[in-house]
Amino acid sequence: MNFGIRRTQKYTFKSPTLEVLRELGSLVVNPEDFNDKYGRLLPLLKTNMIEGILATLVQFYDPLYRCFTFLDYQLVPTLEEFSHVIGLRIPDQVPFFSLEEIPKHQDITEATHLRVSEIKANLTIKGGILGLPAKFLIEEARYFASMKSMDAFEAILAFLIYGLFLFPNIDNFVDISAIKIFLIRNPVPTLLADVYHSIHLRNFHKGGMIICCTTLLYKWGGDY
Repeated sequence: MNFGIRRTQKYTFKSPTLEVLRELGSLVVNPEDFNDKYGRLLPLLKTNMIEGILATLVQFYDPLYRCFTFLDYQLVPTLEEFSHVIGLRIPDQVPFFSLEEIPKHQDITEATHLRVSEIKANLTIKGGILGLPAKFLIEEARYFASMKSMDAFEAILAFLIYGLFLFPNIDNFVDISAIKIFLIRNPVPTLLADVYHSIHLRNFHKGGMIICCTTLLYKWGGDY
């Protein structure tokens, strides 16, 4: 038996289209203020990932020890490292468990500066999941930007980034889980859990599509 041959699996990665988010990000007047409020989301959006690096990294995932095992060392992403990459602290509170109640319309309104009537009119079900269409939110973001209402524009932009980039699920749709995480303002534990869960699940099934914020994993891996 040749122990020098490593059996590889075929993985793909969900890659949301980022052109619109990058375009909206370019309209932010004060990126430093945006980063202070929402984390280093804009720099993450601009990350140009070299093809093949993540596909190579996940080949080294060890499902038994739940880490990336190389010849002489092991690597695991941690809460502290993800917190540093995204530029958000980890609040001393219970993290997201997905069992929380559906947010009230008023809660979403207060977080996004949208009207309750707009939230009611646009909340819809896609793929069996409740959420808001990205098209509606993008139009609202552009409107507020044109009106120089930066607080509202930036809130909706961050909302979109959570739904389409940090927690991608259904294309062009901000699902209810992403909305909940945006409202509780504690995304780091869920981001880390998403990475572990998706890689572990795909490893168990011997390949397939990994659905998580792959840019965050890429940035973490780049530190090594």
